[in-house]
Amino acid sequence: MEIPKLDLTDTRCPLALLMAKRTCCQLKAGQPLEIHICDAGSRKDIPRYLLNHGFQVQVQSDNPKLLVITVTRRL
Repeated sequence: MEIPKLDLTDTRCPLALLMAKRTCCQLKAGQPLEIHICDAGSRKDIPRYLLNHGFQVQVQSDNPKLLVITVTRRL
């Protein structure tokens, strides 16, 4: 099964954070989502928000140009 992706590479904060919130709130418990982030503010804000609101965040790739995280709603 392929993990759905949310590409926020062309979106800056605060819009990127709002889009991530909306998409992640629709996840069912245990359902993963891969998020691609480029904006410096979003790289900090999105993982912090998700960790504080009942999601597990795992970093898949982190380099200066792109952060890729997998988000899963906690059971």
